[in-house]
Order: sequence, then structure tokens, then C-alpha cells
Amino acid sequence: MPTIKDVAEKAGVSIATVSRVFNGRGYLSDEVKQKVAGAMEALDYHPNELARSLQKRKSRLIGLIIPSTAHPFFWEIARYVEEAAYEKGYKVLLCNSLRESEKEREYIKMLKRSQVDGIIMGSHSLDTGDYDNLRLPVVSLDRELSPSVPYVCCDNWQGGELAARRLIAQGCRDLVHISGSLAVPMLSNRRTEAFAAVCKEAGVSCYCYELPDQAIVDFDVEAEIRRILASHPHCDGVFATSDLTAAAVMGIAAKTGKKIPEDIKVIGFDRILTGRFLNPPLTTIRQPVREISRYAVEFLVRMMDGEKVPSKTVLPVELLERESS
Repeated sequence: MPTIKDVAEKAGVSIATVSRVFNGRGYLSDEVKQKVAGAMEALDYHPNELARSLQKRKSRLIGLIIPSTAHPFFWEIARYVEEAAYEKGYKVLLCNSLRESEKEREYIKMLKRSQVDGIIMGSHSLDTGDYDNLRLPVVSLDRELSPSVPYVCCDNWQGGELAARRLIAQGCRDLVHISGSLAVPMLSNRRTEAFAAVCKEAGVSCYCYELPDQAIVDFDVEAEIRRILASHPHCDGVFATSDLTAAAVMGIAAKTGKKIPEDIKVIGFDRILTGRFLNPPLTTIRQPVREISRYAVEFLVRMMDGEKVPSKTVLPVELLERESS
């Protein structure tokens, strides 16, 4: 197996120069860099990343904890976090909590044992106090964990407001709103608050229902949605706080003889990629998922470098008008 000494001899430079090329320290001419790169390729030499990380006291690893990669929204989060992290020279350790607090706690312990440089929290099954003792840079997605943990989210209030105004403008007067559990103080709860507020202001009926979080993770919502729609036979508009739930509403409504958008208009939230392929295509509130992910990575890296970052970053959403409303 070739060594750094072999690379230095092959390139005709000192071991110290090869080390400086590996670590990007000091000024080196392009000619020297090319010689070292050529020697590495010829010898098929690969630097010992573990040794380098220990020397720098950095693992170049970031932990990402999300509820489930099977959920299209969180799959997109994972995709864009990995993309942004890779551009900055970091790798991502991905953890699926399935919204189980004990599993989330175990993943946090595992990430600390793996000496990650920081954690992006996209799953929030624990109490906020559990995050205060991590002694690692942490950035949260869509939840205010503590004053010391910055968060990045979309403008949830704006999203709920846009959905309500769209349905009311389309002539809906008997509205149903379906959300996940509101028991956990998530920033996404503001979608529900805004939707209800606009309906009240407009004098429009609005009935709000919560689905169990685990049912959403397992995609086991059909029975509950059937019950909700059956209890509101005159419902003419539905706003669901996720596209998956909205898609389920559309499918179940169609099975019961309801036409969309003629009988019921439906709006989702997230803008998952498959929404445009539904029949009819789903009107939705677009979260800027790529931008949220990139901000989270940027802030985490800056924190790991000892910099201060904004305590909260709220990005605007957009109404994508399609044929379901």
C-alpha cells in the first residue's frame, strides 16, 4: 500500500508539501498541486480521512434526523441537505426516527458517538430540554426548540392564509381542514391557525380535524378521512396540511362519487413532485424545500466554524394553482 512518502518521492517534493496539498494550507503553485495529484493517481493513493479528521478535530460528518425517508417531503429534505453538505465537503448520516421519541434519542446518542460535527433536526419527538444538552451545533427545521437553537422554516401562516383565500374565492362556503397532530408546538401549526382565522373573518364555516402523526408516517389515513368526509356531506372545499393527505382526500372523494373540483375543491401543502400527476393535478402551497435545506446546512457549517447565525429564518411560500381547486 503506497504511503505519503511514496507520493512525495513520485512528485519530487517534500512530505510536508504533500501534506499541505492534502490540507489546503499555505500557498502552493498549480504546478506543484498537479504534480502531487498526478503522483496520487499513478500510485492509487488515498489519504487517511479518519487520521486527517482527528488531526483537524473535525469528522466532516453531519447528522440529519427526519421522521421517514418514505415520506416524499422528507425525502426531498434529505436529498437537498446531502447535496448542500457535499458541496461544502461534508457527508451526511441519515436517521429515520419514525416519530418515536426513544428512537430519536438513540439516534442522537449514536451521532454523538460517531463524532459528527453538527446535527440538523427535522424530527421533533423529544421535549425541548433534550436538545439543550447536546453540546453540538444544532439547526432545527420547522420547530423552535430553544433560544440557543436556530431554526429554518417556511412562512406557515402565509400558507394557511393563501389556501383559505383561494378556496373562498372559488366560492367554497363549507370548508374542512385536515392537519397532523397539533399537540406538539410545531411552527407548522400556524397553517391551521391562519386558515381558521381567514375563514372566521370571511364568515365561512370551517371544521378542523387532526390526524395522528403515526398514521401520517404510515400512510394509514383512509379510514379517518372517510369518516371526516362522511360527517360533512355538504363540504365543498378541503385544505390539508400535506400533499399526501390531500391526495388521499381526492382519492376517497372520487370513490364516493364526488367530482373534483366540481363538487369538492382540494388544496395541499408541500408541493411534492407527484402532486402534478394526480387526476386532476393538485393545487398546493409550495414550500421552498431546496432553499430551506441549503440554509440549514449553511447555518450549521457557520456555527461549527464558531460564527453566529440568525436565530430564525422564515422563507415565503407560493400558491401553485392547478386543477383541483
